[in-house]
Amino acid sequence: MTEVRLPAFAKINLRLDILGKRADGFHELRTIFQTLSLHDEIRLRTSRRPGITLAIHGNAALAAESMQKNLAYRAVDAIRRKLKIDGGVEVELTKRIPAGGGLGGGSSDAAAAMLGYLQLAKKKMPLAQMMEIAASLGADVPFFLFGGRALGVNRGDEIYPLQDISKLHVLVVVPQEIRVPTPDAFRWVNAKPLGLTKPSTNSKLLQFCTLSWSAQGSGLSNDFEGPVFRRHARLGLIKRVLLQRGATEASLAGSGSAVFGIFPSPAMARRAAVGFPHDQTFVCETLSRERYARRMRIAG
Repeated sequence: MTEVRLPAFAKINLRLDILGKRADGFHELRTIFQTLSLHDEIRLRTSRRPGITLAIHGNAALAAESMQKNLAYRAVDAIRRKLKIDGGVEVELTKRIPAGGGLGGGSSDAAAAMLGYLQLAKKKMPLAQMMEIAASLGADVPFFLFGGRALGVNRGDEIYPLQDISKLHVLVVVPQEIRVPTPDAFRWVNAKPLGLTKPSTNSKLLQFCTLSWSAQGSGLSNDFEGPVFRRHARLGLIKRVLLQRGATEASLAGSGSAVFGIFPSPAMARRAAVGFPHDQTFVCETLSRERYARRMRIAG
């Protein structure tokens, strides 16, 4: 039986600006994505049974949902339809990335499913077509076809790979009792009394991209922090504790509820994790685009 296994890596946003609301109801974003070593795992196998079957381990809530709602299922289905493939496929997803934390687990699963299914079927697809399918699944999915460090504009789905930074050691803290649905986070941002518009000239964009070069005063920022922290004060407290425990910087991950800190060493990150006994903690590191491509078997 033919089989393909791939990791599906998490992401953080080193910077995230919300520029305003678009005519189509979505928000115009400007963000710097960065992949982390924390990952789910997806396994795809050919099957004698027709269609797609999906099994999920490690997340009971996701496992209880309809298969057709899952992004990994939808990703495989989209590739099958586009390439008119009839053979059956079994998809097995092992979840480690917490859902609802802003770490991009579902989006990463979708991209890994796309890449893995193409490898399983021994098929190729132009990058433009893959990007189109990825964007139809979710705004973060296109980034995971590249990995590493990248600029995301438009809805965050228009991706421009950036030069990688030196490896950073990261502690991710995910509180068990808090979930921040992305639509809620955007609605809370819209409640701000002042306008959202920010300049986006080429010089401003260049400055934006160069502010994330290192953990030493690079200036992590996230426009979701203010409104999310006002509604979930404990997330702001987690950020302060990370800084008190030796993080050089800390920030909300995406729209939350995960909060991450950048540490000078893995040992310092592990010591800091002891201070969060009631939360999920993950000591990990940033992943370069080259390393990401190698792990995902993306051809150069």
